[in-house]
Amino acid sequence: TYIFISHDLSLVEYIADRVAVMYLGRLVELAEKPDLYRDPLHPYTQALLSAAPVPDPHAKKNRILLTGDVPSPINPPAGCSFHPRCRERRDLCSAKAPAFREFAPGRWAACHNR
Repeated sequence: TYIFISHDLSLVEYIADRVAVMYLGRLVELAEKPDLYRDPLHPYTQALLSAAPVPDPHAKKNRILLTGDVPSPINPPAGCSFHPRCRERRDLCSAKAPAFREFAPGRWAACHNR
């Protein structure tokens, strides 16, 4: 067993069988590789995957552009740590941190919108 840390999910795809995604030091998603790459549950995972480079320079890819500033890891925001940059945020997200819960066997995420 190895722990491999990277922001490059296109590289992680070739190394890992199971992938954990973190934001500001908190787990936001954990899944088997095929599940995570086929249907990411957390908005941060979706944004990371959309940012992965495509080998074909003519291929078009819909990128998710995150807005806002990255919060301080020393003084993270209340509620969900990703809510200041999340395009799916709602009032609950800034008030309460979502539970890291299992959606299917081996499929975990921390998001109020799932």
